Amino acid sequence: MANIYDSAYDLEKAIRESDEFKGLKQAYDKVMADESAKKMFDDFRTTQMQLQEKQMQGQEITEEEVEKAKGVVELVQQHPDISKLMEEEQRLNVVINDVSKIITKPLEELYGNPDQQQ
Repeated sequence: MANIYDSAYDLEKAIRESDEFKGLKQAYDKVMADESAKKMFDDFRTTQMQLQEKQMQGQEITEEEVEKAKGVVELVQQHPDISKLMEEEQRLNVVINDVSKIITKPLEELYGNPDQQQ
């Protein structure tokens, strides 16, 4: 049987070679090549990370922060290149979630799926 780590590296390679990753990389490169899009995207990511950090630390997110985040999201969604980047990221996330379900299937079978136990 193949070493599990070898299989993981094969999976990494398959992801890198997938159409979903290639589409994401192309969209990312396009955003990074446009100075205004890059700044907008960086602001979006910074805002996103700050809010996630506060959540993980159990801090309350203020209404002002929520409104600021909504504004940033609306702004980036209006930029066609950033919007495309977000779509491509979502496509890859679907693949990664599907793969995650596949590789965690042995644990699900062992412990059962709590959502299905009624």
